[in-house]
Amino acid sequence: MVMEFCKTLLGGPSLVWVLFLFCSLFAPVGCLNEEGAALLSFKKSMEEDPDGSTNNWNSSDANPCSWNGVTCKDMRVVSLSIPKKKLMGFLHPSLGELSSLRHINLRSNKLYGSLPVRLFDVQGLQSLVLYGNSLSGSLPPEIGNLKYLQTLDVSNNALNGSVPISLLQCKKLKTLDFSHNNFTGSLPDGFGTNLLQLEQLDLSYNGFSGSIPRDIGNLSNLQGTVDLSHNLFSGSIPATLGNLPEKVYIDLSYNKLSGPIAQNGALVNRGPTAFIGNPGLCGPPLKNQCSSDSPASVPSSIPFFPSNSPPAVSNDNNSGGSNKRRGLSKGAVIAIVASDIVGIGFIGLLFLFCYWRVVSCRGRGQGGHSGKGQNGRKECCCFRKDESETLSENIEQFDLVPLDSEVNFDLDELLKASAFVLGKSGIGIVYKVVLEDGLTLAVRRLGEGGLQRFKEFQTEVEAIGKLRHSNIVTLRAYYWSVDEKLLIYEYIPNGSLTTALHGKPGVAAFSPMPWLVRIKIMKGIAKGLAYLHDFSPKKYVHGDVKPNNILLGQKMEPYISDFGLGRLVNIAGASPALQSDRDVIEKQQNQLSEISSNLLANSGLYYQAPEALKLLKPSQKWDVYSYGVILLEMISGRSPMVLIATSEMDMVRWVQLCIKEKKPLSDLLDPSLAREPQYEEEIVAVLKIAIACVHSNPDRRSSMRHVSDALEKLSASG
Repeated sequence: MVMEFCKTLLGGPSLVWVLFLFCSLFAPVGCLNEEGAALLSFKKSMEEDPDGSTNNWNSSDANPCSWNGVTCKDMRVVSLSIPKKKLMGFLHPSLGELSSLRHINLRSNKLYGSLPVRLFDVQGLQSLVLYGNSLSGSLPPEIGNLKYLQTLDVSNNALNGSVPISLLQCKKLKTLDFSHNNFTGSLPDGFGTNLLQLEQLDLSYNGFSGSIPRDIGNLSNLQGTVDLSHNLFSGSIPATLGNLPEKVYIDLSYNKLSGPIAQNGALVNRGPTAFIGNPGLCGPPLKNQCSSDSPASVPSSIPFFPSNSPPAVSNDNNSGGSNKRRGLSKGAVIAIVASDIVGIGFIGLLFLFCYWRVVSCRGRGQGGHSGKGQNGRKECCCFRKDESETLSENIEQFDLVPLDSEVNFDLDELLKASAFVLGKSGIGIVYKVVLEDGLTLAVRRLGEGGLQRFKEFQTEVEAIGKLRHSNIVTLRAYYWSVDEKLLIYEYIPNGSLTTALHGKPGVAAFSPMPWLVRIKIMKGIAKGLAYLHDFSPKKYVHGDVKPNNILLGQKMEPYISDFGLGRLVNIAGASPALQSDRDVIEKQQNQLSEISSNLLANSGLYYQAPEALKLLKPSQKWDVYSYGVILLEMISGRSPMVLIATSEMDMVRWVQLCIKEKKPLSDLLDPSLAREPQYEEEIVAVLKIAIACVHSNPDRRSSMRHVSDALEKLSASG
């Protein structure tokens, strides 16, 4: 009865408060929380849901975190994403009660009505994507409350009115798309001064009027096309637009602009299509020339050199002969004619050489020597662009490159997806990205800039993409441009082995792993490394094996990650953070007493083989040593830097000391494993394998293939 009464309240005017007042008094167990009630109000405002997108939104749930399209963090709703589901209805104001909401994506539905003012009470909102609906009315001034907003896309709706000046308070905006609406009026003063983070700007197909703000030229982060077309902008094109990045394409077509087209920076060498539909414009690249009374202050695209400075105006009335134009001397004329003959002769010889080379190449090809293929044809060419020049021309044309036949998403879908930061380091940020269809990926951003070594990067990343093993994270796609490099991996949900062994920093609750889970992880890591060493196409070396690079799947199966990352970072020219391990070892050896063992463990120093200090080329035996340290860590439950009384000792030396002093096994074991005495014999066997892996002499260490075989022979099913 209580739950039925709760359900009848869902349509009431004071839904949330009445529901919670009643549930707190009469049914504290089993009633939906406040955020769930707010979402049910949104559901009730939908007149049509033909795809059943909200069918599992039930008031009998304790919270909405398992509902379709809803993502939670710490049991709070952080994302609402239901795109392309033919939802028809209006945006209920109750969405403003989701105080932790960060992302809204309701694009390509049939939503109508105005934007509720209460929606902008969610001050932590980072992305609001509503394009492709039938929303109307104006953009409320309360938009300025969203200080953290990065993406605002309301394109392809019927919104009207002017852009409120409060929008300029959204200083973190990166994407602003108002295209295909009915906005009118001029852009607010300070548009280009305040929104300096903008990367994407599309105001096309509206009724914007007035002059184009001069300070738009300050938006140095803009990319792609800045689209101001199909509006009512008037006046001249501000020369400051040329200050935009030169790779930006500026579309000013079909407005009411007039005057000469400035020829500087990003405005230079643009085709006429960027300016057509403005009858008052003149000058290149348009055919209509500017009249003599057009402003003469338009900058020229030709730089000033003494050789192209205008000649001094002669004064024929001046009686002095110094200003009269003199003819060339007879000797000068003879010299010019002679040099012309020599030049023409040289060009003729050059073309004769090219003709001979092409004919001889064809002869070799017909004579059965055409096996050189493409390289042979290149040698026959007389003039061709340098490969690096060709690369620089084509490099921006690359889209997302799939490395997996099952990749069915594109770059646009990836960039519009909900993203959450998983971790940051000197080699880039890793994001958890949830696509619209629910597919979850891990995206590592390698950073901006860097050397233009695309071919080398492509070769390396595609070789990594061919690796397929159940214990290695799959690289599914990549993206390269001059300003951005992305690696797209499968998403592994259960965090790293470091967290599984030692818990999260600052979180007291922690459940130690039982032995059967540990041995399963040990076997999986060994299989993955053995595959890299002996069964992969090139018999690779990982070179940075540590618990932070071991990820755990849904069933606690291990996945080796970050293979080849150091090489890719170096090629891409991102921050060379991987050099830190060796560069700071000597300093850290003198400061061990001042640095926390957890920080050192995270740096990976104590997983490196002793010979790594000699800056030798990484070998497979490095990986074996690192794996041995991980085994010792999983057996002991300790960090790789062990605290003994007031001194510290690395894990390997500590274990060797315990064995030398014949200390009982219980001193070495993780206390939680002491409660599983039935596996003691097996634990001792793994301990012996670990000791063999961390031998100081690389030649005395076993191969990963033999280590994996030895672990498989143990009795535990793992």
